[in-house]
Amino acid sequence: MDALQAYGMSDSEQSEDDMEISNGKSAERAIVMAPDVLSKSVIKEVAIVDPKTKEIKSNPKFEQLFKAESGPVNPFKSEQQRSQKNTLTGFVEPAHLNEFHFNRQIRSFDTLGYAQNPTAETGTTQFIGDVKKAETEKGVSLFESKKTGGEKRKRVRNDDSADVDGYTGPWSRFADEKTVAKPSPELQKQMDEIVKKRQEKSRKFKKDKEDSEQMADESSTLHLKEAEDYQGRSFLVPPSFTGVNLREDYCPERCFVPKKLVHTYRGHNKGVNFLQWFPKSAHLFLSCSMDTKIKLWEVYDRQRVVRTYSGHKLPVREVAFNNEGTEFLSASFDRYVKLWDTETGQVKQRFHTGHVPYCLKYHPDDDKNHMFLVGMQNKKIIQWDSRSGEIVQEYDRHLQAVNSITFFDKNRRFASTSDDKSVRIWEWEIPVDTKLIQNVGLHAIPTMTKSPNDKWVVGQCMDNRIVLFQLVDDKLRFSKKKAFRGHNAAGYACNIDFSPDQSFLISGDADGKLFIWDWRTHKIVGKWKAHENTCIAALWHPHEKSRMITAGWDGLIKMWN
Repeated sequence: MDALQAYGMSDSEQSEDDMEISNGKSAERAIVMAPDVLSKSVIKEVAIVDPKTKEIKSNPKFEQLFKAESGPVNPFKSEQQRSQKNTLTGFVEPAHLNEFHFNRQIRSFDTLGYAQNPTAETGTTQFIGDVKKAETEKGVSLFESKKTGGEKRKRVRNDDSADVDGYTGPWSRFADEKTVAKPSPELQKQMDEIVKKRQEKSRKFKKDKEDSEQMADESSTLHLKEAEDYQGRSFLVPPSFTGVNLREDYCPERCFVPKKLVHTYRGHNKGVNFLQWFPKSAHLFLSCSMDTKIKLWEVYDRQRVVRTYSGHKLPVREVAFNNEGTEFLSASFDRYVKLWDTETGQVKQRFHTGHVPYCLKYHPDDDKNHMFLVGMQNKKIIQWDSRSGEIVQEYDRHLQAVNSITFFDKNRRFASTSDDKSVRIWEWEIPVDTKLIQNVGLHAIPTMTKSPNDKWVVGQCMDNRIVLFQLVDDKLRFSKKKAFRGHNAAGYACNIDFSPDQSFLISGDADGKLFIWDWRTHKIVGKWKAHENTCIAALWHPHEKSRMITAGWDGLIKMWN
């Protein structure tokens, strides 16, 4: 008390000071015990900077700048995909760059293959592109007189006209020109390898050519007891006991859809490729197969095989009768076209060009029936004369292999189809096409058939439809809006045929089914499973109401009625 009084403090003042001291200590304890409160941006894990802003008024950390805009980070995106972008490849901002430096670097990069890295830090030199070349050349650019190799070569010139022997004028040789034409050891080694490969290739080509030119054994087998009947008539003469009018000009008034399977022809070991009626009477038909055999079959009587023709080494692609049926042509993958005598089975002539024939067609006129056309794999149509065996004309305008040939306009013109998805119209014996049909929606057409009234031509298109071409005023026009659909024939050259009265259209498909459409309504009126494998050929008998034959890759030929 005495001390306090000595300082001049009363008792009340002392008590007030004690209370202030105690309050200060309690406040310090409160401050120490308070928890650390996190900021709002850290709790939500959301970027505190708008990515579209161009001005930042605070100093955020790197982690805060590159956090996800909202929600958690997508674990399926890479770091580059998660970065901020305003273009497809990155973030583009306007920047100032000196035009001279830009042109120097871009021309150096285009010509020399390297340039300075514009993103390198200040004071350092980095290169992009061919870094090794840049280090070797010490980063020299085009503006520093760097030689690129495209400079004009100097000549060793002597323009002194008084020097008669040594005067060169503008024809002097180059200063760095080599006068010895001997290659270096590395170049000589490469040249030797190229020559060796060419020799091996030529030997293989010669061997293949010799093998192809080595013809197969040509023979024929008659399966009848006698080639002539008791009256001395050959099997080529139409029979008179069939009960069917087989005259050339006869056509049934109305045709019907066949109801049942009548007969199955067996004889081919592999798939059948093509069928052909005997001309005019159609009492016989010809078939060619992948087993290299050609067979002549009976339509009536015992429905047996008449004669087998063997003379090809590879599968036979197509056959074609002449107008009388006494001869027929066969085209095979062994690159031979052979002319056969139908009755005796002898080979009369052989035609060979070194390329695979794809289709055959005799000229329909009797006075020109010795001429025939062959569509080849090498994009050409070759016209042969069967009397002399010589090539008369070549039609070379297609871009890919020729698939079919069809005559029209009183046989003065013909249409050809190809793998180049086009149809070309030709005048007979004129090797320049007069018309090209190449529509956007028109696919390749492997087969074409003309209607009995000569007003329509139909083609099997590779987009699972049968397209139509109309003959109007002797002109072939593509009908875009008309087509027959419903079958699956893409990738297969399935033949098409008409009924004799042109009321039905028939075609096989890849699944072995036979389809019959009504010609007027374009609706399917008949469909059934004809073969186990692809039904490649279907023909309607030209003198009967409902008789037809089909051939498939199962090796069978079936007759329906």
